[in-house]
This record gives sequence, structure tokens and C-alpha cells, in this order.
Amino acid sequence: MSTGAILVLNAGSSSIKFAIYEVESEPTELTRGIIENLGPAALLKFEGSNGEGEQHELGAADHSVALREILDHASRILQQRPLVGVGHRIAHGGIDFAEPIRLDDEILARLRALNPRAPLHQPHNLAAVDAARNVFPDAIQIGCFDTAFHRGHPWVNDTFALPRHFYEKGVRRYGFHGLSYQYVTGALSSSAPDVSKGRVVIAHLGNGASMCAVRAGRSVASTMGFSALDGLPMGTRCGQLDPGVLLYLMDQERMTPARIEHLLYLESGLKGLSGLTHDMRTLEASDQPEARQAIDYFVFRIRRELGAMCAVLGGLDALVFCGGIGENSTSIRSGVCAGMDWIELTVDEHCNRSNEPLISAGKTPVFVIKTNEERVIARSLIEFLETP
Repeated sequence: MSTGAILVLNAGSSSIKFAIYEVESEPTELTRGIIENLGPAALLKFEGSNGEGEQHELGAADHSVALREILDHASRILQQRPLVGVGHRIAHGGIDFAEPIRLDDEILARLRALNPRAPLHQPHNLAAVDAARNVFPDAIQIGCFDTAFHRGHPWVNDTFALPRHFYEKGVRRYGFHGLSYQYVTGALSSSAPDVSKGRVVIAHLGNGASMCAVRAGRSVASTMGFSALDGLPMGTRCGQLDPGVLLYLMDQERMTPARIEHLLYLESGLKGLSGLTHDMRTLEASDQPEARQAIDYFVFRIRRELGAMCAVLGGLDALVFCGGIGENSTSIRSGVCAGMDWIELTVDEHCNRSNEPLISAGKTPVFVIKTNEERVIARSLIEFLETP
């Protein structure tokens, strides 16, 4: 196995997460951090050498500025350790990419063709690859795909009722947040092996939000579809939408495709409904009725999709919350599980307020698992380094 360290970059729409690991059979984390609130008031948070959290205000910062800060921070942490590999989260793999793959010019060109399917993520994912290749030219660069976990769905889940040739061209449901679901299913298998063999719904709730129906550790359905717009409402994304609305926006409102894209990806969701913000913490602290309505809609859609997932699975053996909201918002978890006696789902409010790993009071267990997409990528990268 190669010696040295590896860097993982997870570039999202409003933040960039990163982690540095010592290369071992199970990667040992040296530091991790995040640059959040990209825009006029970005903030770098990371674990210092003493293990305590540190943060620095960056002021105005876009993805390019944020990447420079992260790569500079990585260089300081590495010191004399050689950086032997960089792993990247890639939002969309399309039809052709599922397994982790070494990123070269040809592969990157094919992945850029998928930018329109994940415009908030794919361009930033690939920009991170370009930046890392420039700073660490001798390191192996690999991509791990957020769509990969959902490959192998039943055809009825992945197809749209369009003429069949569109499906062959790749117009189909893909699902996202797969790296998170992969980590959570692995963690559940370790902590509750019997439960993990059954019918599990995982709710990844954050600025991006989706749900996944898992049977025996394998994805069988996802709320997200062709793009990262479908399903649940998100921080700034609309979630499920009647396609007739798009026709109305084009025909009656005379909106261009670019304007509609901006509306659906950046002006909708919690931000659009509340007229205030995409941040759930701020909404929960607000006394504005619009903030409460946005939260109520978010919870309503989660509950509706939970019922659909139970129908797909033929029942429910466990519910798992993960993601920034799922891991931290006690009120959202309570709201989702309220009145769910029909699937024997109830929450122990003391455990819920304490953010315990198991918060259920009824027969059906409810777990809170802190997801770790970066570790999934790190493990895949180490497998590449181990391969002769």
C-alpha cells in the first residue's frame, strides 16, 4: 500500500466539505472541515491540531476562492507527508459511470456533458478536480458517484412514461445522495445487523434532501429522479413539481429555460416558501408565519414520501434520519413521526432531544446516524492505491 495521506473533496451547491486521511487499510482521519455559506459571508470551519474546532471568516468567497483556501489548508496539514491521492464526490454518473473511476481528461470531458443534469453540483465537483490536479499533479485523482448506489433499481422505478427511446438515451430516474446512503447502510449493518437486512427507509435531510427505500442493504427506490430537483423540497430547490407548471412558466410568464432553471434550483424550496432563508435553523427560530408554513410543507412531503416508500417495500422495519437537518433537528424528526402509529412508528422525546442514536419508543426503530460521505470516498481511494 502507498504511504502518505489522501484528500477528499465534496463540493456542493452552497458548501465544500473536505477531509484528510492517513493511508491505512481503514483510513485514519487527520482533519476535516467545511466552507459553508458560499457567497458574501463564507466561513471556514475545521478541526485544529489540538482536536478543537476552529473557524475563520473568509468574507466574499465563491467555489474557486473556497477551493484555494482548502488546498492551502491541506498543504499546511500535510507538512512532510506526501499526498498520494485525491477523491472527489461526483454528483452524476449518467448511464455509463457507477464504479469509482480514475479521472483523466477523457473521463472528465464525458462527465462535463452531464453538467445540465446537476447544474448546482456537477460543475463545482469537476472544478474541484481541475484545481486538485493543478496543485497535486502527482496524486491519483478518482471520482465516486452519488448516483451509483441506486443502480439496479427495478425498471418500473427508473422509467418515465415517455416514448421508450428517451429511456435508452438516459432520460430516466437516477437518484442521488448515494454516497450518504452507502455509508448509512454500512453503519446500520454494523450497529443493527438484523434490522439492516430488512426494509429500511433512510431520510437524508439537509440543504439537499431525499429519501431512499432500502431492502437488505440495496436501494430499490429514491425520491430523486432525473435531476437533483425531484422529490422533497430542499433549501432552495422545489422538489416534486407538476411538469405543467413548466409549460405555464414558458408560455404564460415568458420565462426562458435559464430563468426557469434559476427559479427551480436557487429561488424555491424553503427559501421560496418562507421568503426568508433556506436555513432550517433560522426558520425554526423565526416567529414569522411564512417560516412555519415552509417547515410544515417540508414535513408534510417527508411524511407523504415515507408512506410511498413503505408501499414500495411492503412495510417498514426501520427509519433512519441523516444529513444536517436529519441529524440535528429534533422538531423535524418529531413532526415526521407524529401520528405514524399505523406503521408502529413513535418517538421517545427525551431520546430525541438528546440526539441519541436510537430515538424510537415503538416497535419500529428510528435511528439517527451521522453520515460520512467523505469516508466512503476515502475507502474507495485506498482500494485504488492498493491495486497493483
